[in-house]
Amino acid sequence: MKKWTTVEQALTGDGKTISLEEHDGSYTIRVDRVPLMSTRQHASEEKLAQLACTYLERKADARVLIGGLGFGFTLRATLAALGPQAGVVVAEVLDQVIEWNRNPAYPLAADALADARVIVLHRDVADVIRAERGGFDAIMLDVDNGPDALAMEGNRRLYDSPGLKLARAALRPAGSVAFWSATRDAAFEQLLARAGFNVEVHPCRSGPHGGTRHTIYVGRL
Repeated sequence: MKKWTTVEQALTGDGKTISLEEHDGSYTIRVDRVPLMSTRQHASEEKLAQLACTYLERKADARVLIGGLGFGFTLRATLAALGPQAGVVVAEVLDQVIEWNRNPAYPLAADALADARVIVLHRDVADVIRAERGGFDAIMLDVDNGPDALAMEGNRRLYDSPGLKLARAALRPAGSVAFWSATRDAAFEQLLARAGFNVEVHPCRSGPHGGTRHTIYVGRL
């Protein structure tokens, strides 16, 4: 049986070990040995983009924000949904994730990141949202396993009432914000509604024909 092989390894800014690992053609990124993302099943990541971009296919100047690059599956689905004049901003806090995805030696997201519509920012997506006012038609957030399963404690500001109000302020009229979550969270649904969104809850699977159950929350204006 083949073992996972560490392809690259580095230290993050807060002293954690981040590694890119390969197993039989599949890749994963781990932080302190905890899996953060994988290329094996990604249907729910693509669904995140499809739901957020539902009404943007014919909007020539659509501008969207993706929080969390992952392995680029949400980015690819976003590019497929939008027109040639659209703009896609990707905010990723881990520079190693950007570097490894850009490396054409790995079968990851180098092609999607090279798309002329894409701008990549090595920044916390919460800071990008805070700095924006009425600039995005859609915001897609896949940075944690859910509102209460945070990769970093600082991400809590994406899901609390002030953070949701900032996301609302960063949207254009009729815009939407979409969150990927490993589980359903009724309290978060209520917060999203109280922030002024029309809330949709979409159960989905990690694979095209099954897999782990995930949840996509969409808040529309």
